[in-house]
Amino acid sequence: MVDQAFADPSLAVLYDSLNPWGPGDDFYLGLLREAGSVLDIGCGTGRLLRRARAEGHRGRLMGLDPAPAMLVQARRARPDIEWVLGDVRVRHWRQEFDLVVMTGHAFQELLTDDDIRTCLHAAHAALRGDGRLVFETRNPAARPWERWTPDRVHEITAPDGTPVRVRHETPGTGPERGRVRFTETYAGPRWPAPRSVHGVLRFLDATALEGFLAEAGLAVTAQYGDWNRAPLTPEAPEIITVARRA
Repeated sequence: MVDQAFADPSLAVLYDSLNPWGPGDDFYLGLLREAGSVLDIGCGTGRLLRRARAEGHRGRLMGLDPAPAMLVQARRARPDIEWVLGDVRVRHWRQEFDLVVMTGHAFQELLTDDDIRTCLHAAHAALRGDGRLVFETRNPAARPWERWTPDRVHEITAPDGTPVRVRHETPGTGPERGRVRFTETYAGPRWPAPRSVHGVLRFLDATALEGFLAEAGLAVTAQYGDWNRAPLTPEAPEIITVARRA
């Protein structure tokens, strides 16, 4: 299933404005500069790969995403990158990439154990012998969902120049079986009434992540708690994982 916010063209076009370039993007861009070939799983609008190509990356860059509305923007901006519609099951991977990444907390869109296993086994198959898989998830110990409250409103300007206000809300007191449900509400003159979409994210701790990786034949080589490569602690906002073939 593709989240409504990614499937609806009127919402997908707002993604980059709602998620401006930041330290996480710089972290991944540094990795891309060192890799000859890169697969970006859940690439969205392809912003990371587009920036790498604009900087002069001459190797193979492939972006994979199941949301057509997101890939429309990616293809329009950089037709010289391989953009593939679908999930990891659309290809038979044959050790083609030096680097596989999942950015923007895309890993948390994998809601079932089978989803995670399928994705990680595909990443293992896609990696060359010394290649790296790098992805991040929000640290559940830091309880980030408690800050997703309606009083926190994001105000942006849509590509057509109209203002958009976005707020988030999570029902209940926390995760249910590791999953957090949330609602995003968009308001602005482009819609006759506020538009609400619903999503679900899965939260896993570092131990659970390591178990899934090991099952897929991957070994953790580093884990960080923030984009400056700070140690992973209970208070750290992220679990940034670097893994290689075991």
